[in-house]
Amino acid sequence: MNTILLLLIAYLLGSIPSALWVGQLFYKMDIRQHGSGNLGATNTFRILGKKAGIAVTLLDILKGTAAVWLVALPLFEQTNVHPLIPGIIAVIGHMYPIFAHFKGGKAVATSGGVLLGYNWFVFVLLFITFLILLKITKMVSLSSMAVATVGVLYSIFHYVRTDDFTLLIMIGSFAIFIFYRHRANIARIKAGTEPKVKGL
Repeated sequence: MNTILLLLIAYLLGSIPSALWVGQLFYKMDIRQHGSGNLGATNTFRILGKKAGIAVTLLDILKGTAAVWLVALPLFEQTNVHPLIPGIIAVIGHMYPIFAHFKGGKAVATSGGVLLGYNWFVFVLLFITFLILLKITKMVSLSSMAVATVGVLYSIFHYVRTDDFTLLIMIGSFAIFIFYRHRANIARIKAGTEPKVKGL
């Protein structure tokens, strides 16, 4: 029963629609009706500005980290659930949130939060890589997918060195999620119509 409760809480954490609630509470705006309509940090930056974008990014990261750390709570110490499992459930919650009619974000920040909670070094490595790629490409979507690919390559190398198969599976799953959620972006990149970040 505790395992079910653990996974339910992880899903509800992931389902918190940070972009939607920040927009409604502080800007009186439903971000789903503007820009790409996506409940993610990128659309928040474009529509609501830097402060809101940073807040949503941090909140989405924290959702993933909090889900990983749930297993450390006394209530769940005996569940024997690997900490990455609730992390993955939180990512699914972010993509398909019950609080926003199951239409959520693209899982990049929340996936990063899961990595932060499990292996901070990998998070820092991929975060720096993302910033460098964003500076070069000016496209959040392309940078996100490139970082997902780098993450998979790193996890394969890490597995060969440490036998950490769970991290390999997790990052591989996140990469699949991220590419799947960026299907429309891939089409726009091919067509040369993908929006670029200004001011970088």
